[in-house]
Amino acid sequence: MRKFLFPAVAVAMLGSSFAAFAADTHTTGTIKAYDAKAMTLTLDNGTTYILPAGFKDPGLKVGEKVDIAWQMLNSKHQADQVTVVK
Repeated sequence: MRKFLFPAVAVAMLGSSFAAFAADTHTTGTIKAYDAKAMTLTLDNGTTYILPAGFKDPGLKVGEKVDIAWQMLNSKHQADQVTVVK
């Protein structure tokens, strides 16, 4: 029984650490530029986010405050979700 317990615990620990790396980061900011054709959104801090394929524009406008769930993908900020903050 013990020889099965250690590998199971090791797998559980490794699996949980990879899940932490896949978690989204959230950023809140004001829209500086939005390009629906290029699928990019730039915040007032200068960070540009690549919007996901099939992104449905919730009526984004320059000057509007948004919350972005994102992750790094090949040194680019890949947005997973954009929500207008009211």
